[in-house]
Amino acid sequence: MRIALAQLSSGIDPAENARLLTSHIAEAAAGGATMVFTPEMSGLLDRDRSRAAKVIRNEADDVVLSTIQAEARNAGIWVQLGSLAVKTSDNLDEKWINRSYLINPDGEITARYDKIHLFDVDLGPDESLRESSAYAGGHNAIVAAIPGATLGLSICYDLRFPGLYEALTDAGADILSIPAAFTVPTGRAHWEILLRARAIEAGAFVIAAAQYGLHEDGRSTYGHSMVVDPWGEILLDMGEGIGLGFCDLDLGKVVEVRSRVPAVANRKRFKPPVKIT
Repeated sequence: MRIALAQLSSGIDPAENARLLTSHIAEAAAGGATMVFTPEMSGLLDRDRSRAAKVIRNEADDVVLSTIQAEARNAGIWVQLGSLAVKTSDNLDEKWINRSYLINPDGEITARYDKIHLFDVDLGPDESLRESSAYAGGHNAIVAAIPGATLGLSICYDLRFPGLYEALTDAGADILSIPAAFTVPTGRAHWEILLRARAIEAGAFVIAAAQYGLHEDGRSTYGHSMVVDPWGEILLDMGEGIGLGFCDLDLGKVVEVRSRVPAVANRKRFKPPVKIT
C-alpha cells in the first residue's frame, strides 16, 4: 500500500490552505498513493481566537472540507484529513471541535473523530496553552475500514495517552494515524520516541503527518512527519520544510510482528491497584 504524507505550514486563510491541500492531493494521486494523510489543523492554524472565529464554520459550510471532498473524488484517492476546527452550533458561546475526517475516493466522509485529549500545558514561564478554553473534547475512540487494513484515528496530544491506542488496537486497528502540530520544544524531546513507542506497543504502523515552521499566527511547529513500522523502525522522516513524502507499507508486517511478539494478544485487563499503607 503506497501512502503519501503532506507536511504543511498552515496559515490563517482557509481558502489558501485548501488550495495548497488540493495541490498535494493531486500530487499524491499522481505519485501512485492509495491514501494521503494531512496534519492537525490543516484548514486553519490561528491562535488568535477572535480572528479565527470569523472563519470557522459548521461542517456543512466549511470550504476546506468541501474542497478536499471534491479533490478526493477528482483524484480517486483516500484522504485522511488530519483535522479541522469546526463549529457544532450557531451559538457563538459554544466551543469548537478539533475534528479528523476520513474521506473515500468518492468524496464521501466515512469516519469522523473528535480529539479527546486537549492540549492544556505550561511549557515554560512564557508559554501556556489551553486548548480547552476554545475547544470541547471528544469522547469516542474511532476505527474505520480502509483498503486492506483498519485505521485507528487520533490527533496530536492523544499521542501521550497509550490507553487510547490500546482501545484502537483492541478494536482491530493495524494502522494508527496521529496528525499533529507539535511545538518545537516538545517535538525535539518526545515526538520520535512517542511515535515509536506507540508503534511497538501496538504492533501497528504509525502514520504521523505534521505541521512545520513559523506560522502566520506566530507559533512554530516541529515538522518531522513520520511513518513507523510495527517493529518500531522509522520508514519515513520528512525532517524540516514543507512538501509531500511517499512511503510503501507492507501490511503483512503487522501479522509478522504480532506473531513474533504477541503483545496485543497477551494484553491483560486488571483491577485498580491495591494501595498498601
